[in-house]
Amino acid sequence: MEALADFAHTFLSQLQKPTLAFLLGGMFIAALGSRLVIPDAVYRFIVFMLLMRIGLEGGMEIRDGNFADMLLPAFWAMLLGCGIVLIGRWTLARLPGIKMEDGIATAGLFGAVSASTLAAAMVVLDEESIFFEAWIPALYPFMDIPALVLAIVLAGVHQQRQSGTHHRVMIWPIVKDSLRGSALSALLLGLLLGLFTRPEPVFEGFYDPLFKGLLSVLMLIMGIEAWARLAELKRVAHWFAVYALFAPLIHGLLAFGLGVVAHYATGLSPGGVILLAVMASSNSDISGPPTLRAGIPGANPSAYIGASTSIGTPMAIAVGIPLYVALGELVFDLV
Repeated sequence: MEALADFAHTFLSQLQKPTLAFLLGGMFIAALGSRLVIPDAVYRFIVFMLLMRIGLEGGMEIRDGNFADMLLPAFWAMLLGCGIVLIGRWTLARLPGIKMEDGIATAGLFGAVSASTLAAAMVVLDEESIFFEAWIPALYPFMDIPALVLAIVLAGVHQQRQSGTHHRVMIWPIVKDSLRGSALSALLLGLLLGLFTRPEPVFEGFYDPLFKGLLSVLMLIMGIEAWARLAELKRVAHWFAVYALFAPLIHGLLAFGLGVVAHYATGLSPGGVILLAVMASSNSDISGPPTLRAGIPGANPSAYIGASTSIGTPMAIAVGIPLYVALGELVFDLV
């Protein structure tokens, strides 16, 4: 009983953290009808800065660390990305009123990774003084790309069966397009610079000090957009809202379990386990939507983007992060 009380206290205290408060604040002022608008160019710049900072730190950590420690977590990340898509496709296909392409695109978006959710979790762990390996963000593409590729392939196979044609689905163009996306490009650039150069001065003097402030603005933007997207979600099957409400938490708990296995097998830190869970619970808000728009043109963006932005992302950030931190403190007896 005492453990449950501590868990509840930790969970509620996390909701008061600045990172999560800005997300909820954005949703609150949008609900009140505020006309606050932050230009899209500012949003894109903030995302670039955050991903460069995450990539630089990850690259420096990989350069100075043991690459073998990444192998099992990287395998788990790939397994999770593909598994989430398959589970989502199987689940949504059996719900009434959902078109197959819409269900597959939604599963693909929830299997991919949100850079903003990952960044928010990193700040929360820093505030709680919970150690995590700086190379954990390098698992991003291991989960993100397989999920998007698998979703597009599944949609292509379904379309072929419907039309009676048997054209081969080309995988490499999908991978190449994903790697060229703005989110992965920024993250991979940061990783390469951190791995092969010595960017410590510019990292410590520019990218790192701005990280938390820029993230708070990004959370505000996401809160405003989440509320605005609710109108889109109302126009499609309500099962998308139900899926978006529960899927992030289920995916995260599954990843937390696999992370615990990696903890005992390879020494993955408790913070690393929490971040793996956060990545699995997140749903892509930058690279995923344009990739799926191009790869599954028959899917309705109001369904998969509406489910992700209006419900999935707030659930992953406002509920998922506090949940996995509290669970981490309970399982690993963190102080």
